Formats: sequence, structure tokens, C-alpha cells
Amino acid sequence: QVQLVESGGRLVQAGDSLRLSCAASGRTFSSYAMGWFRQAPEKEREFVAVISGSGGTTYYATSVKGRFTISRDNAKDTLYLQMSSLKPEDTAVYSCAASSTTGAPISRYAYPYWGQGTQVTVSS
Repeated sequence: QVQLVESGGRLVQAGDSLRLSCAASGRTFSSYAMGWFRQAPEKEREFVAVISGSGGTTYYATSVKGRFTISRDNAKDTLYLQMSSLKPEDTAVYSCAASSTTGAPISRYAYPYWGQGTQVTVSS
């Protein structure tokens, strides 16, 4: 098992940048593909970005591609999401998740381990 704790969410202005972190503990961090997902009020949880265990493969949702960057530091057991040019529609609870599936899965159903989430609010 792996335990995940997100941090870094806060209220920002449109156009600002923000970095989220996800600290992992438990089994070997590098053995998990890691994903970021978000859920806005009254909407379903949606995929944001994923990175493979080695960090060599990444995928992004179309809505964030070119603005968000996912990365990981396996020596520190930490996942990051660097967000720039934030928009009000990026407002959501952002959660990190871990999957033992090979590669970099984008389906939330591939992730059995989830953090509690961190709120990001972007004001216009």
C-alpha cells in the first residue's frame, strides 16, 4: 500500500502559477505510476496528468496541455504538478493517485490509492 498527502492548493488569480505536491509513503514510490485528477463542484472527477514510475512517460488532458507540467522526484517520494496560466475553470479539488498498472494509465479506475485532495481556486 501507499499513502498520499497533497499540499499546495490555495486561492490564486487568473494567470497565476501554482505548484502542487503529493508526498507518498509506504511501498516503493518508483513502482507506481502517479496521476493528478481534479473534481469541480457538481462535476465528475477528471484526469489531469499522469507520469510513469520512472518519469519517462507523461500524458496530459487536452485542457491543461502546455500549461501544466507533471513531475516526480523518486528520491524524495514526491509528485508535483506545476500549473501556470491558471484559469477560473481550473478551480477544483486536486487529488493525486497511485497505480501499480504498467505504463501511465489515464483512467481513474486504474488507481486504487488516493490522497484526500487539495483545493485550488482561481479567481477571475
